[in-house]
Amino acid sequence: MSSRPGIENTLSRYGLGYDDHHPEMIVASFTKDAVLTMKIADGDLIGPFDGIDAIMELMNGSAHSQSDQRRHLTTNVLIDDVDDDHAKVIAYLTIISVADGKLTVLSTGKYEDEFARVDGTWLIAKRHIALDLPY
Repeated sequence: MSSRPGIENTLSRYGLGYDDHHPEMIVASFTKDAVLTMKIADGDLIGPFDGIDAIMELMNGSAHSQSDQRRHLTTNVLIDDVDDDHAKVIAYLTIISVADGKLTVLSTGKYEDEFARVDGTWLIAKRHIALDLPY
């Protein structure tokens, strides 16, 4: 059985959960002990955020500071080094803002993920977000 549908569903669940303010969808995208780091352009490494509680604190704080509608688009999904329960995934990220009747591309970047299959579901165990511009 291919890992692609489950991994792509998790990537979509995360983006839709963030954009539509459904934190339970974000939580359902990560393992409980997931680790997240981020780097914006040539800035310093941000994180690590260890565990789902720390990740959600970051996500909630970021979402609450935004007055526009965000759309996170995930494309060019490359799944590599797959075994029964682990996979490495790299995907492009485009962040679009919808405000005042206009679309604006805020940033592009990459997700560099390690996935783990937990109880049959592919979840993000480790995520590094590398953004090309601040958002």
